Amino acid sequence: MSKPQKPTSPSTSTPGIGRERQTEIYVRGVSGQPPAVPVDFCGLEERARAAMSPEAFGYVAGGAGMERTMSANRQGFERWAIVPRMLRDVSVRDTSVEIFGTRYPSPYMLAPIGVLEMAHAEADLAVARAARREGVPMIFSNQASVPMEDCARELGQTPRFFQLYWSVSNDLVKSLVQRAEKAGCEAIVVTLDTTLLGWRTRDLDLAYLPFLRGKGIAQYTSDPVFRRLLQEDELEQEVGPERKVNLATIRVLMELAGNYPDGFFKSLTSGEALAAVRKFTGIYSRPSLTWEDLSFLRECTDLPIVLKGICHVEDATLAREHGIDGIVVSNHGGRQVDGALSSIEALPAIAEAVGEDLTIFFDSGIRTGADVFKAIALGADAVLLGRPYVYGLAAGGEEGVVEVLRNFKADFDLTMGLAGSRSLEEVRAATLFERAP
Repeated sequence: MSKPQKPTSPSTSTPGIGRERQTEIYVRGVSGQPPAVPVDFCGLEERARAAMSPEAFGYVAGGAGMERTMSANRQGFERWAIVPRMLRDVSVRDTSVEIFGTRYPSPYMLAPIGVLEMAHAEADLAVARAARREGVPMIFSNQASVPMEDCARELGQTPRFFQLYWSVSNDLVKSLVQRAEKAGCEAIVVTLDTTLLGWRTRDLDLAYLPFLRGKGIAQYTSDPVFRRLLQEDELEQEVGPERKVNLATIRVLMELAGNYPDGFFKSLTSGEALAAVRKFTGIYSRPSLTWEDLSFLRECTDLPIVLKGICHVEDATLAREHGIDGIVVSNHGGRQVDGALSSIEALPAIAEAVGEDLTIFFDSGIRTGADVFKAIALGADAVLLGRPYVYGLAAGGEEGVVEVLRNFKADFDLTMGLAGSRSLEEVRAATLFERAP
């Protein structure tokens, strides 16, 4: 994608996506057509809540423990104030950014979020179609509801990365990475902060984990190594508490069979769907993972490697020392450690330490274009959008995701112009005021 040329005179200026989107919304309003999904995040969240089951909404919206890290993520943005500059020619804004040698039109990517079937029946496919329409790169979730190959077909030429949860089985890790390469992924994003599942009280109160119902494991059940491991039963299965067999148990078994790719009746009678869930829970993540293991991944692929879940400066410098290409400054949206440092608080020191050497992505707490502006001003090269697009999916399917992406693009474009910035380089040089604690 080529970088837009700046005008040589005011006569060549264009309104930009911000004004175009505003005009589109207001003109439709004259005909009595409100936006397809709420523009305001709180309204969008409430629309999604109404569209989702309590279990689904709790899984997406919830965080760890008392959700103090989720609150800190938002409060962290309030600590920084944008100081607008005046009398600068901002008639044309260039929001493009170069990542790993490719120039993208906007500094956004869709974060890897699993079990999207809980938000909408078309799940990852709807998101991929929306990403293609808006030219926004997508990071395939390792816990997707749809195999990566199917999503790749929907994306066409739109860039994509692959999120990797490092399995107990290195054979499975290698297989997933090889599939990602064949599916056209341009980087591997290793999620480090979920080697154990956080204490998520909303899910625990509902006694609900979607993976135990066969949801969000499509990358596994479509993988030849996983299917081989399933047949060979090479790994010991962890014995869980004895389950009571009742109507609820039967419903779960029916749900498992319906979610398994071999077909309902075959899965129900063979017991393979239940076996797949047991195998998944035993191997999906490796708590023993260390820095030394990264060399195995480098042997598997020449793609750029990004480490997701970095919040400590020392971990960022270790990533650089181990030849990593990029990091995601993230606390997993507050879903893993209750009372953790907010991602935006962690960002400035990390950017100062490694910003010249690593590509820095940012997530956790992004809700508006102004949030994106602050993250880039504090050192991020690009941001990952999470809950907002999932809520758009729940509220309006593919169109809902498109609306959310267009609104983010417009909000950021206008924020840039109103703050006096014409490019991401100028955003990085922008003045932020740090409020007293």
